[in-house]
Amino acid sequence: MTTQHPGGAGAELRFRTLLYRFIFFDWLFQDVGGARTAIERHAATQHNRRMSKYLPVYMRRWSFLTVLDFALGFLVERALQATLLSAWFYTWTCITATGTVVIAVAWIFLTQPQQP
Repeated sequence: MTTQHPGGAGAELRFRTLLYRFIFFDWLFQDVGGARTAIERHAATQHNRRMSKYLPVYMRRWSFLTVLDFALGFLVERALQATLLSAWFYTWTCITATGTVVIAVAWIFLTQPQQP
């Protein structure tokens, strides 16, 4: 499978880039704060609203990571009695759960109808 990027015709994305795009969603959105004019801000806002349809996919991925980290922490704590290693997984559970909440809040705000 060839995945093209804006840099060139037929060029394949590196695995690291694909993995980053699979987990993180910032590459889909434009920076509204960096826009210089009202027209650019409006265009960036509209683009971000259109791209918000992909946020539930990322929310599912981050929810899966949250459950996976918790399960690994539980398994390591119970089966191996390795409390330090289980604390590592539980810490990542908290981080991924926070990421899931951030994605949910962004999705809620971007899908709300515009106020006049």
